[in-house]
Amino acid sequence: MRQIDFWAGVPLAFLMTLYWRIRCFFSPPAPSSAKNILFIELSEMGSAVIADAALKRAGALFPEAKVYFLIFAKNRPSLDIMGTIARENMLTIRADSLFTLAIDTIRMIGKMRSLDLMAAIDLEMFSRFSALLTFLSGAPKRVGFHRFHTEGLYRGELLTHRVPYNPHQHVAKCFMALVHALTEPEGTTPHGKVLVTDEEIRLAPVIPTPDVLEAFKARLFEAYPVLRRVDRWVIFNPNASELMPLRRWPYDRYMEVARRLLAEDESLAVIITGVASEKAEAQTLVEATGSDRAVNLAGFTRMEDLIPLYALSKAMVTNDSGPAHFAAPVGLPTLVLFGPETPALYGALNDKAEFLTARLACSPCVSAMNHRSTACTDPACMRAITVEQVHATMRRLLG
Repeated sequence: MRQIDFWAGVPLAFLMTLYWRIRCFFSPPAPSSAKNILFIELSEMGSAVIADAALKRAGALFPEAKVYFLIFAKNRPSLDIMGTIARENMLTIRADSLFTLAIDTIRMIGKMRSLDLMAAIDLEMFSRFSALLTFLSGAPKRVGFHRFHTEGLYRGELLTHRVPYNPHQHVAKCFMALVHALTEPEGTTPHGKVLVTDEEIRLAPVIPTPDVLEAFKARLFEAYPVLRRVDRWVIFNPNASELMPLRRWPYDRYMEVARRLLAEDESLAVIITGVASEKAEAQTLVEATGSDRAVNLAGFTRMEDLIPLYALSKAMVTNDSGPAHFAAPVGLPTLVLFGPETPALYGALNDKAEFLTARLACSPCVSAMNHRSTACTDPACMRAITVEQVHATMRRLLG
């Protein structure tokens, strides 16, 4: 996808910019009475949670607007975690093949232009594809991150409200700046001149109902009876997005931490989570513990099961990936392991989350400024986090 975004996106962004300038020269845009808002964030599931404060702020600033959200189809369930966007306002594009990507993109252009959009807000970090979608949405106000004097991040001159990406503050605050750009006078350079406090980006708590908890427990206990006889569950999420496999802590170290916790506390169970394709790998971790109190939930839990699972668990250890953010509104004590990226920008918005990073001189090595690409083939930053560090932190989180 990154190769397509570069080789096709750059020339398309240039051509669209040329077209827009010629059109504006001969026919300046007319005032619009449209009122709805579209957010575009396609590829990162965790960002759907991080952006929640910005989504709510848009609704508060523009109470008459319907708020829509465009995301890749495989990531759509991440919007259900917070429930801020109505199901009927979730728009999706399939990206499982070039054919479906092209067909759905063409279909989506027509859909967006029928939504009476006042603004389209591009939450992606310098993606040309999302910049083109923002432009083709037909929204008269188009907000997104602009490179200004930064080299190498060209994606056309298609935005009407240009906000500088700030690599020194949390991404949630950057998202809030995009929304506030709509309240600033046209032509402000740059947009996003607003103070966003830590309190403003806090997530609203998500508490599952007793009925939801009981239904999930019944299904879980039927499949894994051992969980009925233990008092505490600790979640291990040893996987990471395929977009960034370098974020994975070594699997054998997860195994060792699991063995130690199980040996120390007979009232504790270790739950391994993941998607269906990770089930076999998760099973090797379960078998390596040598305990019947280690269970493999990879492929068992659906997205709607995650909130009750987190609510029933005592703690979680995870790589820097979606589950760290999905658990945040529940307030689950969570240890997140960072290497190629930094918690200063992407840390879960959870007061009970702790972050471990080795702080090597080369870390973080991926950012919006390099399209989250790295030359690294040996994630020493992840190996530098020791079993002893993780074990000690998990013991403390478990109490």
